[in-house]
Amino acid sequence: MIVSDKMQQGYEYELSAPAGQAFAPDFTPDLTPKEMLELGVFEGHYLNDCRAEFPADWFENAKISSAAPDVTKNRFQIKSRMSLPEWRKRGWILAPDPRGWFQWYCRYYIGRRLPEIDAIQIRRWKAFKRHKAQVEQNCLPADLSCRRRQRQALLQWAYNPFV
Repeated sequence: MIVSDKMQQGYEYELSAPAGQAFAPDFTPDLTPKEMLELGVFEGHYLNDCRAEFPADWFENAKISSAAPDVTKNRFQIKSRMSLPEWRKRGWILAPDPRGWFQWYCRYYIGRRLPEIDAIQIRRWKAFKRHKAQVEQNCLPADLSCRRRQRQALLQWAYNPFV
């Protein structure tokens, strides 16, 4: 795969696993990238300039905002993310994925494997599970108005936000 988009030009990687399969045993996301995009993540403005890198069907029913980030494209209609500069400042952006965790997950999902980076990102994903426990402990079942920001964040980390 050769990448050429706004944030990355000339980056190349190989797909060494079948798409959606051969995940690390401790990485069991609830949602696929396609499902996340359809439900509404990152204000619809995350992968707009790099669609060619990923399966076209991911974008058929995706909630996309081409002009600018649009909070109404998020499933819970609430902003639940920090800016990319803030992610960089905190050391959360790892080469070779300049867009962060979701870009890593999309590439991992389609079959790219980078053992060192994968281990770090899977650790980060597992640590995020604490938010699911907080929603479960503090919200009545099916009360989707409870902790909407955390639910949106769960969705953006491939966890089921409808707990």
